[in-house]
Amino acid sequence: MEMLMTEDTRNGTAVQEFILEGFPVAEHLGSLFFLVHLLAYLASLTGNTLIIAITCEDRRLQTPMYIFLSSFSFVECCFITTVIPRLLAIFLSGRQRISFVACFTQAFVFLFLGATVFFLMAVLSLDRYLAICKPLRYLAIMNPRTCFFLVAVCLVLAFLFMVVPVVMLSQSFYCGPNVIPHFFCDFGPLASLSCSDTRSIEMLFFHLALIVLFTSLSIAIFAYSNIVATVVRLPSARERQRAFSTCSSHLVVLSLMYGSCVFIYMKPKQTSRLDTNREAALVNTVVTPLLNPIIYTLRNKQVHQALRDALSRVKLHRYQRRSAPPL
Repeated sequence: MEMLMTEDTRNGTAVQEFILEGFPVAEHLGSLFFLVHLLAYLASLTGNTLIIAITCEDRRLQTPMYIFLSSFSFVECCFITTVIPRLLAIFLSGRQRISFVACFTQAFVFLFLGATVFFLMAVLSLDRYLAICKPLRYLAIMNPRTCFFLVAVCLVLAFLFMVVPVVMLSQSFYCGPNVIPHFFCDFGPLASLSCSDTRSIEMLFFHLALIVLFTSLSIAIFAYSNIVATVVRLPSARERQRAFSTCSSHLVVLSLMYGSCVFIYMKPKQTSRLDTNREAALVNTVVTPLLNPIIYTLRNKQVHQALRDALSRVKLHRYQRRSAPPL
């Protein structure tokens, strides 16, 4: 295996860089996968950026739900940008070298933003619960100050949960090999390459990841079970059908996110099944971020109207510029 050491490997010297292996079995399809993932990445960025832009521009969308959704979209843009550009480079030119510091920085940012996404999903679920099940108290509880406070809490909690295990793992000893069987620097593959005993660090990470997933999932289950119970009691069949359609779409995203992360991270020994983790990670980093803008907002009638109004204003502005007399 390829290794770059500060001194001769016989002296037990430290690895200075890692090599991201990517998907060796699909190297002959690199160009095709590059195109597919590039389109998915651009579509995700476009959809999430569009949500942020129209939320900031349209006063009708400056409500608690869209404050959370725009925050969610911003985090999603950062989350996929942490991983996908390097994945595209792997598809285009094969294995990629990454420095020790850059690798652990990527691992921390990925886990920090990933945990933030789960906390924000819980907040979004809670927001929908209050809006549907407690409509009279909704605006009193979910005022702008509360919304921004909850977003800040999500960021702080995610940072505190992920910084400790990643810093501890970065301080362990790496003497080689340095080939990571993944397309980005994740906690499990890095732990498997360490020459130190990382069992205590892995158990700490396992329990912290369990808290993040279990807490956010419990809030989501509580919220949507109450929403379903409320929707069932609606008098109109059309209202029930519309509400169930929205809930089912949200639950698809929740299932993909939690399913892939449970498969990857909910193993006390992170070294097991690293090869299959790559495929599950693709769902978490490519598929779900692509679906989120479509399911959470772009299917929403308010968003459709805001988009139509924005396009009308752009067309009107262009027409006025063209028809304006020259100076």
